[in-house]
Amino acid sequence: MSNPDGLLVDIAAMVESEHSNQMSLTVVVPGAVITGRLAPVALWWERVAEVLEASEHLKPFAALFALPPAGLPERPTHLHLHRARILQGDFALPHGGGMYRIAIEDVSSWTVGDLRYSDV
Repeated sequence: MSNPDGLLVDIAAMVESEHSNQMSLTVVVPGAVITGRLAPVALWWERVAEVLEASEHLKPFAALFALPPAGLPERPTHLHLHRARILQGDFALPHGGGMYRIAIEDVSSWTVGDLRYSDV
């Protein structure tokens, strides 16, 4: 999407300003449907750093995520999802969710809410 959806940018900005991680969102990007909860960028970076720090092999990369870079844009340019899953057929990957960063300009469509599958 060459012209990011203003409403989606406003939602991301509200998550940032209120430091909330309760807004569930499902987005369509090239090649994937991703569902999860929006997180403020600082919280997202902190959680990624924690995961990397806990890994013997990936620990050196944790420093890259220690703090968000200075000079973040005034308006969000990316969505930061946690507990996110890529929807594939009748299941979601990873099962427990992961951390995804998505450029807002790449979102072709979206809906509020976290899509879930049922065994019924």
